[in-house]
Amino acid sequence: MKKNNCGPRFKALLKEVNLTPSEFATFCNVEPQHVNNWYLRGVPYPRMDEIARYLSVNSLWLLNGEGPKYPTHGQREDPSNNLFETQEIRGVYTVNVEGADIELPMYKEVPKAPGTSETHIVEVPNEFVRLPRHYLEALDVEPAQAICVSMVGDSMSEKIEDGSLLAIDRELTWIIDGEIYAIEHNGMLRIKYLHRHPEGGLRLRSHNSSCYPDEIFSAEQIEQQNIEILGWVFWWSTLHKQRPPVPLR
Repeated sequence: MKKNNCGPRFKALLKEVNLTPSEFATFCNVEPQHVNNWYLRGVPYPRMDEIARYLSVNSLWLLNGEGPKYPTHGQREDPSNNLFETQEIRGVYTVNVEGADIELPMYKEVPKAPGTSETHIVEVPNEFVRLPRHYLEALDVEPAQAICVSMVGDSMSEKIEDGSLLAIDRELTWIIDGEIYAIEHNGMLRIKYLHRHPEGGLRLRSHNSSCYPDEIFSAEQIEQQNIEILGWVFWWSTLHKQRPPVPLR
């Protein structure tokens, strides 16, 4: 995926209109730290059109520096064919933009071929999980790098129950000791706490540690057993297994 490099243009635009990160954050209803992050990582793709409109520039120019910097005044059309009435007030276009959820694709572990025990993790066509856009932005998760899977088994209960949905940041594969990650282990999807070990080793820990002891793999074993870190688990849904009984009244 092409790197988002619009941060310097975004920073220069705020300087042009004499806005501090805090002032622009208040205007956009986000935390000031988000705006500072946009300086470094670029404006998140789902908000590119919105931020461009606020700053009175073309979103394509903000994204990659291509095309004219400034739009024509009046009515404009965005890529989704929605029409916006733009009105310039103090150098900023005010637009009634609704917040949007992000659709994250679903992945699952499936057999490589009918009748075989070998599995791999693939995208499920036309299946998505919707999460609030502001939630991903608060965690600096790039939507294009996020996927969802289902928890299989009870190794992470009572933290994450069997059947729960999980969201994974594919961009964060660096191991932070004690954080929860999704890994692919010889084609099998596993959700574990990860800890680094010397010389490239790795320890897998289950929340349900009384039933699932720690597993330790050397760097050689990691390569031999095709252990790949898919990403950091940043969200999960857990439902009760059954409705509590209601006493007779």
